[in-house]
Amino acid sequence: MRIKRYYFLATLILLMISTLIARLVQIQLLNTESYSNHHINLLKESVAQRTQEIVIDDGRGQFLDRSGKPLTYLEKPVLILFPFLKNSKWNESKLADILNIPINRLQTEIENAKEPFVFGGKEPYILNEEQMKSINNLKIPGVFAVNKRSPNNNNSAAQLIGIVGEQAETFLKRYPDKKGMQNVKIGITGLQKQFDEFLLPEGESKLIYHVDALGEPLFGVDVKYSGSGNPYYPVNVQTTIDKNLQAKIEHLVDKYHIKKGGVILLDIKNNSVLASVSRPAMDPSHPFANDAATNMMTTARIPGSVFKTVTAAATIENDAVRDDELFHCSENMYRKPDKRKLGELNFDESFSQSCNRTFGDLAKRLKDKNPSLLEEYAKRLGLTGQISWHGDVYHLEDFHQLQEDKGRVFADSKSKKDGNLVAQTGIGQQEVRVTPLGVANMMATIARGGQKEMVRAVSALKYRDGTTLVHFPQKKLEGEIISRVTALKLQKMLRHVVTSENGTGRWFGNLPYEVAGKSGTAETGIFKGDQQLHHKWFAGYFPFQQPKYSLVTVNLGVPENEGGVNSLFADIVSLLYEEDHK
Repeated sequence: MRIKRYYFLATLILLMISTLIARLVQIQLLNTESYSNHHINLLKESVAQRTQEIVIDDGRGQFLDRSGKPLTYLEKPVLILFPFLKNSKWNESKLADILNIPINRLQTEIENAKEPFVFGGKEPYILNEEQMKSINNLKIPGVFAVNKRSPNNNNSAAQLIGIVGEQAETFLKRYPDKKGMQNVKIGITGLQKQFDEFLLPEGESKLIYHVDALGEPLFGVDVKYSGSGNPYYPVNVQTTIDKNLQAKIEHLVDKYHIKKGGVILLDIKNNSVLASVSRPAMDPSHPFANDAATNMMTTARIPGSVFKTVTAAATIENDAVRDDELFHCSENMYRKPDKRKLGELNFDESFSQSCNRTFGDLAKRLKDKNPSLLEEYAKRLGLTGQISWHGDVYHLEDFHQLQEDKGRVFADSKSKKDGNLVAQTGIGQQEVRVTPLGVANMMATIARGGQKEMVRAVSALKYRDGTTLVHFPQKKLEGEIISRVTALKLQKMLRHVVTSENGTGRWFGNLPYEVAGKSGTAETGIFKGDQQLHHKWFAGYFPFQQPKYSLVTVNLGVPENEGGVNSLFADIVSLLYEEDHK
């Protein structure tokens, strides 16, 4: 009996030793770079325990505006000090003289330090070029004047650019061949995600020194620089954003208290995004709260009467209306009295005053000719489909600059054959869903005489030294287009919306640039109390004679008597006029 117990105890001990050996093999040989469900890099962590370091640059590629100004980072000339200075004899007074500060301020911050730090803390002492040169000429171990990069948290074009974060599992799924790098930050949304493969760092740039278990210098006070020696990387993304305009338009959006919605501004000549503002504003510490990480400019919504532009284009090209024809615009689409008593209006005046009866009737006529005409012309105008820049880039086939909703006119084929549903579709209700980006592209297409192009948000990928890695040229959108005659007719109609005494855009008649455009108030079917919420739009282009800008302002989910989009649109037009005439 006793012998059996010995055997049992010996077996148990052997199993425990075997388990420990197996775990050691796992830790030291098998899973050294991705241990446990948290994908911990044990090699990296073991080194971190023996070092103290301060990161100067995380090594990830950054975003620039169209003239090369940084959008996503700040670079500040700062003083970095190491804690071992408190136990060393060095020329404190000389450094204090260069900084022009009391020596005791310098001593206090060093005495309280447990790790390398930026002098001044949250409000760092900013050095000038002469101070940087003088400090580094002192050659004091543990005292360094450097240009330190840090994230710019001012939320400029935040939803367009997107966010980054550590997601080890996502990293390994996206890059199975990069095991060991899984704790590196990756792009989660926006351009950060789309261009992530180009932006991945080769390594952080940092100052390091080795310490023992008590935190004392292990190899003396020799601080080393660690970073990529590659002069070409990281790669930076040069966007088409104008940093100056972006900041000023962000301010205007907040001035008019746009809580959900925003602005998209395109340069018509090269069909590029000059500014993109999405609300709700994003809090960098809680980016996904209140759906703030969603880019409202690339998300499809009900457009309301803005869509009448599509119905008008299809009507013109398919001869669906007579020049002398009048419509009963004091009635709604169901031939009942309408709250707006507009009287008898022709096609042009129906468009400028946004008569629902006219465009409901025209949509039914178009259905009788071909149930797919409204869908076809939405694509011809560059309103729906994949409209942002896409194509092959190196080994990446069909690379897309933006994540965007493609929009739709009908949800299924049955809807396009139902007369009442088609009438609602003709005025931009029912199942119609389009993005503000698509609407801006439609206006740009009309302004160019019917030529539709892909929308660019990025013009190039730049090496670290400023040379070009990839250029994203202007590209036409495939598929049929509207005729130039139709485009000219639409241009006149959009201008008449502003010049007509009763036009829905008459508020823009006195602006410094001549505006052409279309308003939209979409019913959502969502109520707050006894009030239905609406999507308010104004979309247009200017100057009318020599089109330069396409602009969309939108305020989502507001009562009918609220909005702010007209005043916002007007202020942006005035802003652009001032900027162009400086």
